[in-house]
Amino acid sequence: MQLWKKILIGLGIFFVLLVGLFVVFIGPWPTYTAGFEGTGYFKNDMARIDKAVTQCKITDKPGSLKVGWGTAMITPPIGTPLAGYSARNSKPSTGVHDELYVKAIAFSDGEDTAVVVGADMLLVPPNIAEPVREQVAKETPLTASNIFFTASHSHDSVGGFSPGLVAEFSFGKYNPAIPPMLIKAFTSAIVDAYKSMEPAKLAHGDIDAPQFIHNRTRDAGVDPVLNWLLVEKANGKRCFVMRYSAHPTILDDDNMQFSAEYPGYLQLAIEKATGATAIYLGGGVGSMSPSAPDAPTAFDKCEALGNALAQLVLQATQAPAFVSNADVVSIGVPLDLPPFQMRLLSTKWRLSPLARYIAGLRSTGWMTAVKVGDIVFVNAPGDFSGEIVATWRQLAAKKGFDLWGSGFSGEYAGYISPDRYYQEVTDKKGNPAYETGVLSWLGPHMEGFFTALMEHMVDVMGKPTPAQTAPATHAS
Repeated sequence: MQLWKKILIGLGIFFVLLVGLFVVFIGPWPTYTAGFEGTGYFKNDMARIDKAVTQCKITDKPGSLKVGWGTAMITPPIGTPLAGYSARNSKPSTGVHDELYVKAIAFSDGEDTAVVVGADMLLVPPNIAEPVREQVAKETPLTASNIFFTASHSHDSVGGFSPGLVAEFSFGKYNPAIPPMLIKAFTSAIVDAYKSMEPAKLAHGDIDAPQFIHNRTRDAGVDPVLNWLLVEKANGKRCFVMRYSAHPTILDDDNMQFSAEYPGYLQLAIEKATGATAIYLGGGVGSMSPSAPDAPTAFDKCEALGNALAQLVLQATQAPAFVSNADVVSIGVPLDLPPFQMRLLSTKWRLSPLARYIAGLRSTGWMTAVKVGDIVFVNAPGDFSGEIVATWRQLAAKKGFDLWGSGFSGEYAGYISPDRYYQEVTDKKGNPAYETGVLSWLGPHMEGFFTALMEHMVDVMGKPTPAQTAPATHAS
């Protein structure tokens, strides 16, 4: 055989192998439409919930409530990139506009203990959550199942905390010095909360605040509820916990200073007005944008919204109906997630499932539910849609619970949007849809999958105990 024929055959074989490897590891692959019911991963997740609840003592006659809280600063060195906007291209930060914190509140009924953690961060990644769980277990009797992680989702907080292609795109270039700092701070806040628990009483309620939130993706509903919880120890010390679903995106990608955004101003306003500690938990921020009062600058708008929300909380808590007994239950479980399915421009084609590993994305998640009286805190691993949270609140209310829905549970699995929007892969201009396309990674039944897990968690936790819920306050 002539040499040139051998070269052509060799090039042809190389090309075929190259195309084959590209399809295997990159794609395209046909999309799947199968449901989650009956799958091995769903059965495993439900079984983990059943096993976790056996470690809890559920009662309708709970003991006296004990509560403690802790705070630690997480402001990184200037020059660390900010997480939240890929358009910053990992540029170094230029200053600190306001400090960043992680805060934790621990609840115990004498039998079970749960710690709820809120952080002034974009999200809580697994390379922070997992070592924190391990370190806390060394210093306290708490297990991974007892710790509820969430974040405010500030797009102007510490970055550089995770390795990987996707992580660097959104969080900035990885800095190996950042995770140890965050792990130490998270552990300190949780351990301080646990060790400072004392007899306490609590009250909670809901404020309807639709004027400060809107749906950024479509003409559809929002999660307008501003939740509040007030705890008071026997010595008079108080702690406020609040949850709201508006995305902290008043500041744009041109800001290069660290800031906790409007949730930071909300906490600061409560603390200045009362002398108490204030903790903020991000809500179902998916598709939910802030509607801030008009002000001269973006930072002024952050302050105006934070102050406006604080005033609503202060008004609602003037005459709280406290109770001193509440059953505490905590269920935290690792999840096997649905198969990876990233679609960029087509409803028929997806990237290879193996592309997950190239991008540095995991096939696992984490989900936690914490019951304190008739409150249930529930989280999910991603940008969790406010439209879904609003539905979950209604489902839980039928069972007697006041549900606080959050995302960023110590894992990140993209956007979790309502199933009815799953085919919206492109926008009206034909560009990739951000939430339901590029960042929708778990197939066509994400809402149904997580809703089934949530309902099972609520069901196995038992009936709510009569922790007083104040009537909803409707803001004008």
